[in-house]
Amino acid sequence: MEQLSFNRRSFLKGALAAGALAASGASLCGCSTGGQIQVSAECKAASSFTGQANDAVYSLLDFSDQSELECALRGFVAAPESLEVLGEEGDLIWSQDAYSFLEGECPESANPSLWQNSQLNHLFGLYEVVPGIYQVRGFDLTNLTLVRGEVGWIVFDPLMSVECARAAMSFVREHLGDDPITGVVISHTHVDHYGGIKGVVSEEEVSERGIPIIVPAGFVEGVVVENIYAGTAMSRRAGYQYGTALEPGERGRLGMGIGLTQSFGNVSYIDPTDEIVSTGEVRVIDGVTMEFQLTPGTEAPSEMNTWFPQFNALWMAENCTGTLHNLYTLRGAEVRDGNKWANYIMETKSRYGAQVEVVFQSHNWPHWGNEAVNEYLVNTAAMYKFISTQSLMYLNQGYTASEIAHMIKLPDALERVWYTRQYYGTLAHNARSVYQKYMGYYDANPVNLHPLPPKEEALKLVEYLGDVDAVLKKAKADFDAGEYQWVAQITNALVFADPENEAARLLCADALEQMAYQAESGTWRNAYLTGAMELRANAALPAPAGKNSGDTRGAMTVPMMLDFLGVLVDANAAQNLDLTFNLSITDDVPYVLRVRSGVVLYEANAQVENPDAVITLPKAALLALCSKDPAARSSSMKIDGNAEAVELLCSHAIKLDPLFNVVTP
Repeated sequence: MEQLSFNRRSFLKGALAAGALAASGASLCGCSTGGQIQVSAECKAASSFTGQANDAVYSLLDFSDQSELECALRGFVAAPESLEVLGEEGDLIWSQDAYSFLEGECPESANPSLWQNSQLNHLFGLYEVVPGIYQVRGFDLTNLTLVRGEVGWIVFDPLMSVECARAAMSFVREHLGDDPITGVVISHTHVDHYGGIKGVVSEEEVSERGIPIIVPAGFVEGVVVENIYAGTAMSRRAGYQYGTALEPGERGRLGMGIGLTQSFGNVSYIDPTDEIVSTGEVRVIDGVTMEFQLTPGTEAPSEMNTWFPQFNALWMAENCTGTLHNLYTLRGAEVRDGNKWANYIMETKSRYGAQVEVVFQSHNWPHWGNEAVNEYLVNTAAMYKFISTQSLMYLNQGYTASEIAHMIKLPDALERVWYTRQYYGTLAHNARSVYQKYMGYYDANPVNLHPLPPKEEALKLVEYLGDVDAVLKKAKADFDAGEYQWVAQITNALVFADPENEAARLLCADALEQMAYQAESGTWRNAYLTGAMELRANAALPAPAGKNSGDTRGAMTVPMMLDFLGVLVDANAAQNLDLTFNLSITDDVPYVLRVRSGVVLYEANAQVENPDAVITLPKAALLALCSKDPAARSSSMKIDGNAEAVELLCSHAIKLDPLFNVVTP
């Protein structure tokens, strides 16, 4: 194997071993006056309190332990000197070059534990896991994994963007030969694991060569639920989680545990050809034997691990990674079951622990050696089991989600393991998710049964506080004392009462910024910094995003599409609307679409006499039923009967805003 000779290795070894903080530069800003305190719209240097908090991390963790770095470096084959992936129009899809600042020492504006993890995620290139299994790491948020068969490659989880997957495969062919793709396995329903599939194979190749695309049971439904029903809100919130509007840098975006950030290319989808419906099912593809273990309700509603008996190698999908993961993800998703997650990992250990010699997954790096792998499995299971059982212990004593989030702490031995650190998920928001799963949002205090919405609460708070300038003075004093969480809370209340209160907005931004600098979680850092940026701009800011090809919507069934139509109709505004349509779907069964008091209902394999209209259309045109553009309807469907009834329904459809406000009302 070629030795890792490029500069990142020496930089990383020096930086991680030294464990030293470099002082941040002076503030970049001049100050302006807002109210009776000095405020500024520019980013700030780390405060002395932030410097002290980050310095304390060196006492908590053993930075001389280089075991994760050694795993991240092991098996290196080759890497490009520079890595930037561009789109067809020259737009930047992905860049490792933008993170070259990570090759220096940790500044005061970064938690040193997160900095070290980001350095490891900055390693990129082609790596050998064992002879016959390879990974391309650092070409996207996810790893592209390849298993060599008798004829070609079986690809696991083909990244998030077509452009990144294509670049990764080009690099593989440059160094390992131009062998064909003979199979694709997608471990679960998240877009960073399937969105790049058309950069690996085309639909024509899949059809003509019979290439299997293997997925776990429930995959298609999970993809739609994840990306369509709540897709607009999830996409906006993902911008906060991934920090897509932020620039990488010492005061900007770092990594986030499972990788650096998301890529911004074209997202694709190809229908699977084979579904795994039970644990223990075996497939032999291109001479490679694979045994699958279903793990529904863990990191995704539909997910599976894979065992390779001829390699003694275990693929853990995203059930094990180099960090504490999410039982609740900040972008929003169904709450995950920490107890099931732990139990499935222990089932994995029971099934394969005696033989396994290497464990690898869709993010981060592998671990080698039977003893180390089994310890990795047990520690990871213990982490999720602890969060689940201890949160339940506290809630059964009457503690609320907020109280539990401040009480829970991993046992010391677990807390000091590098791959259990809180780079992606955190104990605080994961503990809240356990409460949500078992108890729901309500904390049993009747005061909180139907609280005022944030803006009304903020207006009453300001009315009671009286002198806003006096509140701001006290908030500034608390900021100067390092009480950043409280300052963010009180100033954000002032912002919700009056979004034009510049002093409140900018002081809130400054508090969020210091909290970001201290955060070990990359997602918390991103959220804090994105909130600060939007407060300073007093606007929701557009950010780069992946380009949806429409493939995912094409995977929707007719019931899924009709359910989504119901999401798009404002039923309160349409409450006096009662309509009935016969749908003659040219490539599916007939449906009756009813609108009752503004609510969209439907029946399959049914038609009624004397409907308001008969609508003839292909399945793909169903979503145009609520289009604001009459031309889109007329070009895709035929309407017999009362065409005005269709227009009436469409008049109550909403237009989804992908840039709704978050930190302002």
